[in-house]
Amino acid sequence: MAFLKNRISVPLVGSVIVLGIIGIIGAFANDPIGFLKNIVVFALVGLAIYFVFRLIRRSNPRNKEQQAFIKAAKKSKKRLQAKGGEQSIKSTSFGPLTSLKKSKTKKKSPVHLTVIDGKKGKKKNRASL
Repeated sequence: MAFLKNRISVPLVGSVIVLGIIGIIGAFANDPIGFLKNIVVFALVGLAIYFVFRLIRRSNPRNKEQQAFIKAAKKSKKRLQAKGGEQSIKSTSFGPLTSLKKSKTKKKSPVHLTVIDGKKGKKKNRASL
């Protein structure tokens, strides 16, 4: 809440909150039924907007691809478990991975650094900065 660091904004935000609370209490005191109707309408509109956005997000092509990938992964996992069990999967999947990780670290060559000689004798003119 970076806006609260300013000394002027703290009383301003506090006064807006206090006035909002006073307004809500006043509206409830004057017309409780109308106030409750407004709250219900506000909640229904919010729910409608929420479900529309959820529907839009669900129809995103990326999500469909992700769901298809998850479905295919589950099918292949079931197929592999039916063929040989989990033990053969673990031994084959983790064995080559560890050897690949070791070979990757061995293949790294050392970084060759060169030293660039600068103007060591001159002093910086700090007044120009």
